[in-house]
Amino acid sequence: MSSEAWTGVAVAGVTAAYALGSRRLASTPVSSAMVFVGCGVLLGPAVLDVIAPEPEAGHVLTLLEAALALVLFTDAMAVRSRDLRSGGFLPARLLGIGLPLSIGAGWLLAWVLLPGLSVWELALVGAVLAPTDAALGKTAMTSPRVPPLIRQGLNVESGLNDGMVLPFFVLFLAGIPGTSSAQEGTAGVFWRALVLSTALGVLVGGGGGRLLAAAQARGWVSREWAQLFVPAVAAGSYTSAVVVDGSGFIAAWVAGFSFGFALRRFPAAGRPTLDLEGPDRLAEFSENLGGLLASLSLLVFGAVLLGPTLENLSWRIVGYAVLSLTVVRMLPVALALTGSGLRPPTVAYIGWFGPRGLASVVLGLLVLEEHVHGVQLLGSVVAVTVGLSVLLHGVSAVALADRYGRWHERSTAAGRELYEATPVQAAQRRGLTAR
Repeated sequence: MSSEAWTGVAVAGVTAAYALGSRRLASTPVSSAMVFVGCGVLLGPAVLDVIAPEPEAGHVLTLLEAALALVLFTDAMAVRSRDLRSGGFLPARLLGIGLPLSIGAGWLLAWVLLPGLSVWELALVGAVLAPTDAALGKTAMTSPRVPPLIRQGLNVESGLNDGMVLPFFVLFLAGIPGTSSAQEGTAGVFWRALVLSTALGVLVGGGGGRLLAAAQARGWVSREWAQLFVPAVAAGSYTSAVVVDGSGFIAAWVAGFSFGFALRRFPAAGRPTLDLEGPDRLAEFSENLGGLLASLSLLVFGAVLLGPTLENLSWRIVGYAVLSLTVVRMLPVALALTGSGLRPPTVAYIGWFGPRGLASVVLGLLVLEEHVHGVQLLGSVVAVTVGLSVLLHGVSAVALADRYGRWHERSTAAGRELYEATPVQAAQRRGLTAR
């Protein structure tokens, strides 16, 4: 049997095994990300050598890029204006203040711990490891014991920051001599990756949403095909930007916003004989598909990146990973939430649950594909940071969500006035509600 066939058997076996025990594992510290990354390391060249493709192999990048594009689209599609109006100060602070500070802190830390990299390569380290991944700490962001303001704020942040970091990534990459972006020049990158890709995302996503709303209103589309239409629009937005040498990820992210807005702005009225879902239900299939692709991506990540990296660790790489998950995340969050009225336990909880995941893996692999100076060191740092995040955030999610929930319940029962408990009124009093 060929190596590709054995790889297929291994991937299918891991996926099926986790599916059979998924409900049982959901209430334990063992997250899906831990299972898939761990199995990837076990099946990779570092141990059993069942899965051994090169990180830059075409099919590996295709899988990872498809997963990230679909996740970007569905995350953006799920964001609603009411999410930002009700306690919107939290994601606004985390994204508007915390995210740039995190990129800057990661840049400075890389300058101290990772000698030999150029200024733009150091900046790339900060940008690649800035976005967070809600899937890696799902319990922490969905537990009913956690106040709605905090759950909603963390989910909105993780849904938006991976898209918001893309312009930084593209421009930093263009600053490195020898990369494909550098050959085009900063002006060309700005035009194609930022302006043109954004325009294509608005056109494809908004147009797709209008067409689906019109088809629903006339009773032309079935429930099944309406759900399949969503990933088709996501793929269309991504590939349309790639065709013009733009950023498919930026286009997919913007298209998700436009698609969701169009469906909510132009609902399919006048369809009494049809029972079609709204935007949130329409995205269920795409979210499940994106989750599956993301899990498979983590399996491949464990096999082709993390496993080999664990054989060649250094104190600088491990030190950067530890500080990236703590100081580089938690200090900017604390600064961003200064004066918000949130209590220290809440600030600490938000600061800790900034797990790194799929976006960092894909952006790191895109840098590896460029074969520039220092790229191996950057890839190792990304691999160890994401691997450590999968372990630490997965193990701590259930316990810390329960502990934080108990603190909130005790404080509320004691009659303390908590901004965490009354997000809209508190935000209005502080003048922080998004308008």
